Amino acid sequence: MENTKIYWKGLEELNNNPEFIKNSLNEFPESVKKDISTEEGGGSNRRDFLKLMGFSVAAASLAACETPVKKAIPYLIKPEEIDPTNANWYASNYIDGGDYASIIVKTREGRPIKIEGNRKSLVTKGGTSVRAQASILSLYDGERLKTFTEKGNEVATNVADNKIISKLKEVSGSGKAVYVVTSTVLSPSLNSAIAEFAAKYNAKVVAQDPASAYGISKGNELSFGSAFIPSYDFSKAKTIVSINADFLGTWLSPIEFAKQYGAVRKVSEAKPTMARHYQFESIMSLSGANADFRTMIKPSQEGLVVANLYNLVAEKLGGSTISVSELPGLANLKKAAADLVSTKGESLVVSSSNDPNVQVIINALNNLLGSYGTTIDINRKSNAKKGNDVSFTEFASKVKSGEVGAVIFYNSNPVYASAFGKDLAANLSKVSLKVSLADRADETASLCDFVTPDHHYLESWTDAEPKTGSYSLGQPTITPLFKT
Repeated sequence: MENTKIYWKGLEELNNNPEFIKNSLNEFPESVKKDISTEEGGGSNRRDFLKLMGFSVAAASLAACETPVKKAIPYLIKPEEIDPTNANWYASNYIDGGDYASIIVKTREGRPIKIEGNRKSLVTKGGTSVRAQASILSLYDGERLKTFTEKGNEVATNVADNKIISKLKEVSGSGKAVYVVTSTVLSPSLNSAIAEFAAKYNAKVVAQDPASAYGISKGNELSFGSAFIPSYDFSKAKTIVSINADFLGTWLSPIEFAKQYGAVRKVSEAKPTMARHYQFESIMSLSGANADFRTMIKPSQEGLVVANLYNLVAEKLGGSTISVSELPGLANLKKAAADLVSTKGESLVVSSSNDPNVQVIINALNNLLGSYGTTIDINRKSNAKKGNDVSFTEFASKVKSGEVGAVIFYNSNPVYASAFGKDLAANLSKVSLKVSLADRADETASLCDFVTPDHHYLESWTDAEPKTGSYSLGQPTITPLFKT
């Protein structure tokens, strides 16, 4: 059967526009015809065709040779044979401030395409988060800064380095303060490099986290004599009480805690019971949505809830109570206290309060319940969320008074993510040297003299110590895409 269908490449061909007809008769540009010398008037021959094709191949080859070859070292132990048709997997670390996950990265044809948890990790045990999974997209983000800039204009790396070093020496000799402002840094090698820099230029290092856990470390300093954040193990708890701590979503180490929580909430024939979870919170959270008993409280009631819970437990265990007004209408608080006492030694109470006094009561409550040594480990300290609110407040005050001569921001955007954002935006102009290592023009980087973007974590070797004595190494999965 004869096919009578007719296909058009566009409306111009369908309508037979005069311009389309003219262009179809002149498929090859006139400039190409003029450049080819012909032996017989006006016509192309085989020799001319070969000349044109040969030139095209040569030009393409030369263009390819202009790009310098950059070599990376993606393997710790190089395989004997590499099949490019198969995906390769690399070990890496997802680190965003204090957020951490040991991961493996799937790459195909030299490009990272998928992130999975590393099951061999003793900390996160194969867990990941939405943020970790989505971080691969930031590698290909078109908003990433591609070169070093000085006041918004592109500048060569060595030129920027020389200018920054010269200015740092000038500031150091002037008597003004030099600051390095970072988020929580989990990398031992980076911490060592920052310490060397600080020693050379007499700089002060300040860690600032958008979601601060300073109250916990300060509370432990008041209770135990040293500032630290302990390791929590939800997998050993039979009763969990959380006061505004979204440990499954955002609090301290949610990837680690989610794995632990899942282990005690899973029922099987061998384990017919699961941990009981009480959540007292001001807004709906992922942890609250999974709780057995969820109670809404006002933010202003957080301290009262903790104090009343302590008194209820202390009365049952014969401990001393504290003077505090009772909270009416919190029946779940009495249930929580009863369950905590019945599972003494296998219970855990946590709070996200940034008030050190509240955290001192939490420590006393966990001590009454025998949680230390079981669900809380103070010997294996967590390195997450080590920001110091007092030191950062001092930094912001000195910027305002004009006492700071130079500041370097590493993975930190305090103009956007701190209580002093407006003051910093108004007063950073008083600082003579401002450098940001941000990978994009964020609110703080936009106010800096130099922006020297760092590599994406998938483009570089990384190391991490999320907990005391627990180390992980990250491999580069791709050659740096830009001049970072």
